[in-house]
Amino acid sequence: MASPDLHTPWLSSAIESFGGSFNIHTEDEGTAHSVVEFLEDPNSSDCNVPPNIPKPPPVPGKIHSKAASSRQLANYDCVPKETIDTWDKLFKEGYGADVHIITEDGSFIPAHYPLLSVASPVLGNLLQQSKVRNGIRCIKIAGVPHDAVYVFIRFLYSACYDEGDIKKFVLHLLVLSHFYSVPSLKRVCINHLEQGWLTSENVIDVLQLARDCDAPRLALFCIRMVVRNFKSISSTEGWKVMRRANPALEQELLEFVVEADTRKEDRQKKIEEKKVYLQLHEAMEALVHICRDGCRTIGPRDKVLKASQVACSFPACKGLESLVRHFSSCKTRVPGGCVHCKRMWQLLELHSRICEEPDYCKVPLCRHFKVKMLQQTKKDELKWKVLVSKVRAAKNVVSLFSSRRLAF
Repeated sequence: MASPDLHTPWLSSAIESFGGSFNIHTEDEGTAHSVVEFLEDPNSSDCNVPPNIPKPPPVPGKIHSKAASSRQLANYDCVPKETIDTWDKLFKEGYGADVHIITEDGSFIPAHYPLLSVASPVLGNLLQQSKVRNGIRCIKIAGVPHDAVYVFIRFLYSACYDEGDIKKFVLHLLVLSHFYSVPSLKRVCINHLEQGWLTSENVIDVLQLARDCDAPRLALFCIRMVVRNFKSISSTEGWKVMRRANPALEQELLEFVVEADTRKEDRQKKIEEKKVYLQLHEAMEALVHICRDGCRTIGPRDKVLKASQVACSFPACKGLESLVRHFSSCKTRVPGGCVHCKRMWQLLELHSRICEEPDYCKVPLCRHFKVKMLQQTKKDELKWKVLVSKVRAAKNVVSLFSSRRLAF
């Protein structure tokens, strides 16, 4: 009878070392292989604990990085090093082993049924249903290299691993940790993938693997990388394989890219709009400055102007000065007649709507436009209100940044 497989047909040639399927067999006393159902009961009542096995360490927790090549989890800092070394030694020597884990190349890894049952509920269920032959239970993990299975079983004993092994077998270990329900090892693999292992060539494969292995954070990490580097990633072999095998995922990624581009365009548009409103605010300040105080060669009649005075501190003053000069001397000074005059009329009306002291204001036509507001249609009035609110918002932002700058 066929054995249950965990297929990954979507992997491309970008990750040549990761492929095939995971076949789990239990060997009976006879020659035939029987199918093992995937169960979730972590408790086993048929567990006979040999007297020579020490007390198991606590369940692995967060990752703890050390300078040495052998890594351990943070929760193991509360466990004496001698205990961890004992468990690591027990695994490597296989003393009193009652389980043989057969790997892809036909060799086996000795292990202990009680410990595997505690460390992995899935392995415990598989072993519980397997038949004992000469005091040994056998299961087969195919589809991954022997060394990857060795690293996986060693982690179940002591939560120790070599950095080089994680780099080499990170994808295999991610699948094994998900399939056999070892969340601590899964966190180690996800952390390693997020810390620089991803490239343009393998990100599509890792994305699909992350979704199959229920790693949403890693999947989001991959999606963001695809959005940022879409042009280079869309030309890789992994993308081409994914397009043929999983067109729905391609469509989803394209929608993410389009959405990101749209958000980027919207942000850029808002930035440009804010610049325009800020320029209008500066123009309003410069207009009041020219009409009230005067600036170099232009200003009210009761002011003595000096062309050689220090440059004006208002950024919009120079451009507005030339516009005011044109407005005062233009012979077609009617709304809609001259483009420059039309712009000046709009600035004067905008000032009138912002001005809160029309009776004392020295800007020309301020009170005239206040009266004109009462005769405008609701549509025009609404447009002006929106514009005034945007300009005032720009003013508030400038005031806020100025106050913070003075505070520092």
